[in-house]
Amino acid sequence: MTPLPADRYLDRELSWLAFNQRVLELAEDPTVPLLERANFLAIFASNLDEFFMVRVAGLKRRIVTGLAVPTNVGRLPADVLADIIATAEALQQRHARCYREQVRPALAEAGIKIADWDELDEADQAILTEYYEQHIYPVLMPLAVDPAHPFPYISGLSLNLSIRVLNPGNDKVEFARLKVPQMIPRYVRVDRRESVDAVRFIPLEALIANQLDGLFPGMEVLDHHVFRVTRNEDVEIEEDETENLIQALEKELLRRRFGPPIRLEISNDMDPATLELLVREFDIDEYQVFTLPSPLDLSGLFALSGLDRPDLKYSPHIPVTHPKFRPSTPSERPDILGAIARREVLVHHPYESLATSAQAFLEQAATDPNVLAIKQTLYRTSGDSPIVASLIKAAEAGKQVLALVEIKARFDEGANSTWARKRGRAGAQVVYGLVGLKTHCRLVHVIREEQGRLAHYCHIGTGNYNPKTSRVYEDFGLFTSSEEVGRDVTKLFNVLSGYAIEKTYDRLLVAPLQLRTGLLERIEREAAAARAGLPSGIKIKTNSMVDEETIDALYRASQAGVPIDIWVRGICSIRAGVPGLSETIRVRSVLGRYLEHSRIFSFENGGEQDTYIGSADLMHRNLDRRIEVLVRIVDREHLARIGRFFEFAFSNEVSSWRMLPDASWQRRVISDEGETLPDLQDLVMADRTEARSRRTR
Repeated sequence: MTPLPADRYLDRELSWLAFNQRVLELAEDPTVPLLERANFLAIFASNLDEFFMVRVAGLKRRIVTGLAVPTNVGRLPADVLADIIATAEALQQRHARCYREQVRPALAEAGIKIADWDELDEADQAILTEYYEQHIYPVLMPLAVDPAHPFPYISGLSLNLSIRVLNPGNDKVEFARLKVPQMIPRYVRVDRRESVDAVRFIPLEALIANQLDGLFPGMEVLDHHVFRVTRNEDVEIEEDETENLIQALEKELLRRRFGPPIRLEISNDMDPATLELLVREFDIDEYQVFTLPSPLDLSGLFALSGLDRPDLKYSPHIPVTHPKFRPSTPSERPDILGAIARREVLVHHPYESLATSAQAFLEQAATDPNVLAIKQTLYRTSGDSPIVASLIKAAEAGKQVLALVEIKARFDEGANSTWARKRGRAGAQVVYGLVGLKTHCRLVHVIREEQGRLAHYCHIGTGNYNPKTSRVYEDFGLFTSSEEVGRDVTKLFNVLSGYAIEKTYDRLLVAPLQLRTGLLERIEREAAAARAGLPSGIKIKTNSMVDEETIDALYRASQAGVPIDIWVRGICSIRAGVPGLSETIRVRSVLGRYLEHSRIFSFENGGEQDTYIGSADLMHRNLDRRIEVLVRIVDREHLARIGRFFEFAFSNEVSSWRMLPDASWQRRVISDEGETLPDLQDLVMADRTEARSRRTR
């Protein structure tokens, strides 16, 4: 077997930054509705915060502790860190320019002005001063820094003002810190009487900065500057050393607030003395300081999405009810279980409604007197979720209810532990998965007594049971009453809640024991078919692709001549279209109003399509350290639907990003004829709406 070249992988961290650059390109695109561009600026900022809190912080920690090893591309971690910092800083500067030179002026032209204090007349300033005195001043807490007052703790991601004041009594310059309150809207309306079509805002920190004299009476305010610190907020729990995982998690969450600083953002007008103080007190290196134009933290632009300006937003997509779940007449109640009993149903969110599918499924199961038991995994959900309410209602009705809660879902840990306690009090059996393995699969299992036998109704999805995120996350979910799937899911829940060790499933591929080998076997099967001159093909849709063993298998398959289409949203370590290595591999990325979240693995299999959907990305953690589930799709209509989905993504007549052989990404949004290409997500919505119309007719 010919050795594969040493430079065959792309660095995962730099690949993630390339993904965030694609987000930024949407903000820079004048054809994207204006408030959506502002929203993409906010998404970019929020994404980068999380990247620093987790990935950069983790890498730096490993370097400092001497635990870092060469990366997947064979480079020293310190060199990779330097590249990450340089790339991230360049992107942040580009991000700031996009706001300052493109989005902010365009907003002002459209009647949404983000003003500076000096741009306002006396009447406006008087209105804002009154608002400040009534709603802001009472909650401010200026903290002096001197021998009697040590440098205060600065919480991660908080916005702060550094203030220098002169004491006229002794001509001494003093330093103070003022935290910008996070519970007050970041952008304050200048005059609430203004029409939404001609509205002005001022950043909260700018309003506060122009009222500082009142906070330091008798002192002369010399200057002020804005800064923000990002801390290591990655959660680490030694599960095997604690008896109560929830208590351990809650303790860790408290510790996380005090993680070491990983990035310091400062306004570009900060004086050297203040910067020196901050660098010393935070104990950070110079390379960790990002000097940016104000305003810092453009994630605050999320607030503008609430403005009633439909002319500046995407045209609405109204989720439809899947045709199989629609009652025959408006007066009838939908019978979700009956529909599933007749035929498997594949639902595509958010084009099709979660409320009228997964949520309705659980609501019906909770009240059905013949339902004996409900089992469900919950990775991320909202506190007010109707799905959670249904589980509680079922438990209160005396049904057997098992809720497997993954309390370690990153950045949802606090919410998940709270709701785990609530479900436990209602009488549901609440378990927290397996030690050392995060439960990432999305499963519901309903057991119903029907004519003296037990029937199984299952839902296996690619996304979370969260009514809020289901409106913006693209995901598939399969509903089935298959006995084969029912047996598989029964086995799996016994593994998750007890001590069972199960290695054999019929329609499922389950990580960590089966999924990796199952995918590798199928990739090799396609390679063998290509070598034999038979039809072959692989199609993969995933959020991230990093696993080296899987990538190498795909390279070997490409060298054998297998056509391979990879649709990836974020990190991608595979190279596309490289002569002699990956000539038959095409890689595409689609970003837009929805976050592409579904995972699909499809193999030609000699004309008998072997296609799976599920929760697993092609990452080491998904294949080796998590409970993940893929389910095989068998309905030919469903297979055709998934095939059409891929055709949209890889069509030259649909907007997308494509990876070039040099690993750069090229956005194709204009046709060869100079026309704007259609958006994939618009096409899918139209497809679903048409499917509903056909059923109605």
